[in-house]
This record gives sequence, structure tokens and C-alpha cells, in this order.
Amino acid sequence: MTLLVCLAISLFGLFSTSALEPPACVDIPHGFVALHLLDANIIMGMRYAHFHNFAGRPIEGYLQPVCILTAQAAKALLAAQKEFMSMKPPFTLKMYDCYRPQMAVDYFMGWAQDLNDTVMKEEFYPTLNKSHLFSLGYIAKRSNHSCGSTFDGTIVPYPPPKQEQYHFGQPLTPCFDPLPKRFEDNSLDMGTGFDCFDPRAHTNSTDITAQQMKNRKLYQSVLEKNGFVNYPGEWWHFTLHDQPYPNTYFNFLVSCNATGRLNSKDIF
Repeated sequence: MTLLVCLAISLFGLFSTSALEPPACVDIPHGFVALHLLDANIIMGMRYAHFHNFAGRPIEGYLQPVCILTAQAAKALLAAQKEFMSMKPPFTLKMYDCYRPQMAVDYFMGWAQDLNDTVMKEEFYPTLNKSHLFSLGYIAKRSNHSCGSTFDGTIVPYPPPKQEQYHFGQPLTPCFDPLPKRFEDNSLDMGTGFDCFDPRAHTNSTDITAQQMKNRKLYQSVLEKNGFVNYPGEWWHFTLHDQPYPNTYFNFLVSCNATGRLNSKDIF
């Protein structure tokens, strides 16, 4: 095992919030980085490596809860993080998802077609029939996440408040319920939780409070200033405007040696 891989595993143990045992590491394409190795203050709330997501289980392709991005996207995101941390009061980014393997997108497709699997409906799509998720655009065959320069995230006051821990099987509440009824993930109140399949999650929804909209605008403005474009259907979803691989859908695993073949001097 190379020194870089060993270093990545060691750093992962310091910064990860996961209790998962580190698996055997895998190679990824040159030009991608693991965000936790670049800024330890960015919170890794990677939902698809755990049980608290719309499927209710870890998703295929996510071996560890790490945020992998193209180096170009990571560089822009670090600039945004610096701006958030310089505010008074300061904030830090929290990542829900970053690079997403095509195998995970395929897994979502299979999940959406199983209409009997509704274990997480009460939180993530309480007002929708699961059969409508395709037609409404919540599930698709391709995702910008697989191109490596898209992420889902939010901002959290710094130092971070206590994080509620999700336990599989606990009672669920709708993702659009007011705080503190819905799941509290210690972020600013954006009006809905992450992956809320509801019109109130649209970035410019008028069915949220003035303070919730103010929080969304703060988050959006800093990211757009640093080169990201929001997807209007999801307040948490941003893509680097000049992404390097706009038509390439990668399928490597999300794992710990994300800097194993990248010399950071190439980009940074």
C-alpha cells in the first residue's frame, strides 16, 4: 500500500463521522480530490453512505462518507468556505452529497420502480405517490453529480451546534415541517430538509418564511459568487459553471484514497 493511500486512510479516521470500518481503497481518476483532506472544518454529512436518506439504507457505490469532487470544483468550494468562515457570525459548509457514481444513480432507478418500498416516505415524500417521482423529475437516469462538479449542501453556524443522530426505524416527520418538528441537522433553517421531494424545496418557493428565504439567499449568493449555479428545483444543489467533465458520467467508487493519484500542485 502506498504512503499516500495510508495517509488518506489515517486522515479519514480523523475527520469522518462514520463508524464504518475503512474498506480496501480503490483508485479514482486523476483530477479528483477528497474535500475533507483539504479543509477539516467542512462537515461531512454524506447521507447516501448511511441510512438517513430517501431509500433508508446505504446506497451502492458509497463505501465511505467522503465528499469527492473535481479539483476545479473543490478549489471554488474552498473559496466559498473561506468567505462563509469570515462572516460575523461565521458559518461552515456541510456536504450531503458530492460526486455520485453512475451505479448509485442506477440504484435509485431500481428503488423508484419498487413501489412497495416506502419505508422513508413519511419524511422525504409524504405528499407524493412514489410512482410520480420519475415524471416530476426527482429521479432520473443521469445526474450531474456523476460528472464530479456537483454537490448538495448547506451551511452550519460555526462552531457547529450539536447534531441530532438518526437511528434507523425512529419515527419520521415530514421534511417540510417547521423546526423543531422535523429532523434537526444543525444547519441554518432553509425551510425543508435535504432531499425533500416537495415544491417547498424549490429554491424560490414562496411557501417558506422570510427568514428561511433569507438563509437560502445567503447560501446561494456566496456559492454563485464563486462560480456555482443552482438547480432551481433544489435549494441545496449546485454545479460548477465551468465544470471540466460536463458530459462524462463516472462510475468509480466513493472511497478514502481520493487523492491517491492527484498531485495537488497540478490544480492548487
